Amino acid sequence: MRKNTVDVITLGCSKNLVDSERLIRQLELNGYKVTHDEESPRGEICVINTCGFIGDAKEESVNMILEMAQRKTQGTLKRLYVMGCLSERYLADLTEEIPEVDKYYGKFDWDGLLDDLGKTFRTECKDERRITTPKHYAYLKISEGCDRHCAYCAIPLITGHHTSRPMEEILDEVKMLVSQGVKEFQVIAQELTYYGVDLYRKRAIAELIDRMADIQGVEWIRLHYAYPTDFPMDLLRVMRERPNVCKYLDIALQHIADPVLSAMHRHVTGEETRALINRIREEVPGIHLRTTLMVGHPGETEEGFRELMEFVKWARFERLGAFAYSEEEGTYSASHYQDDIPEETKQARLSKLMRIQQQISAEVQEDKVGKTMRVVIDRIEGDYYVGRTEYDSPEVDPEVLIAVADSPELEIGCFYEVKIIKADDFDLYGMING
Repeated sequence: MRKNTVDVITLGCSKNLVDSERLIRQLELNGYKVTHDEESPRGEICVINTCGFIGDAKEESVNMILEMAQRKTQGTLKRLYVMGCLSERYLADLTEEIPEVDKYYGKFDWDGLLDDLGKTFRTECKDERRITTPKHYAYLKISEGCDRHCAYCAIPLITGHHTSRPMEEILDEVKMLVSQGVKEFQVIAQELTYYGVDLYRKRAIAELIDRMADIQGVEWIRLHYAYPTDFPMDLLRVMRERPNVCKYLDIALQHIADPVLSAMHRHVTGEETRALINRIREEVPGIHLRTTLMVGHPGETEEGFRELMEFVKWARFERLGAFAYSEEEGTYSASHYQDDIPEETKQARLSKLMRIQQQISAEVQEDKVGKTMRVVIDRIEGDYYVGRTEYDSPEVDPEVLIAVADSPELEIGCFYEVKIIKADDFDLYGMING
């Protein structure tokens, strides 16, 4: 057991990671040594930042709590604290079922952890973070919560209403992070295209990104988690005209069949969705679109699923993730629909959809062979430098592998012109140009 050491374990999405990074900074300001996501945590205090989105994520969080609770029972951990989405949603249940945890905190009251440790929350440093990603990129959270209330989604039950951060506060954080060496920003929110409505009575995401792009030292800006309904078209101009705004957009569409979209409360039609994709591709040539789709939502017929498969073939998304519907208690879908599609049917549909996408992804990758692309180097792994293009978000998208033996010495966090010489279904292989 390492004295005066806190192990912070983050589960779930990058929005959780930002919360953990703020907590880590506060703990360090109070004299603690803090580790993050260590393979074998051995600190005397452990803080688990949980996810409560879907069944698998909840199970992972509960298993981690139980594992650390066992450490406490065995005497190799003094104190255990749990925060985040799972404890926000199931505070009473967790308190009763896993009493070994010293205290549970919700998603937004974890700053009280410092008080319970006998320390002080440093309000003058509330926006400071200790970056846990490679030092050249960071996640930038611009809002909390969501006002969409999709029928299947529990996130608004956990995070509450959409709350935008003031624009000047975000820009100040960007400048601070740039001064620390950050060059690439993954802009994240539950629904980033709604940014500003609550503060400025208008969608202000285009203005925010335009102003971010003006900050010296910002090399890449990448946008995550847009929503198709009432999409702010002025954002497309910014993406097209600003060279440091990546031609990349993560926009979760979920489905294309009108009966399913209606049951999901997505407030958009299949025709409107197709028109939006066409306009995005026309206004931002070369853009890579990432989307998320769901199969097996109550009301999805075989005909509706076939329409979804044809849509994927038509849209040719460069990046696509999909998952099977999982009933979440408290949601509209759980209380108003019967989850009557068998699990084996859901999984079969999921497999069919991803086989289609695998072929599309392979063709997208193959099309890059022979081209020279700007690549940032993230790390060295084995015999390769591992990097990404502007079309690749960390951890979820393909990478570019450059053989160490065939390259000059490359610096982590720097950008290079790389000629793509080979592709597989997931990754590209390249060599330094010239």
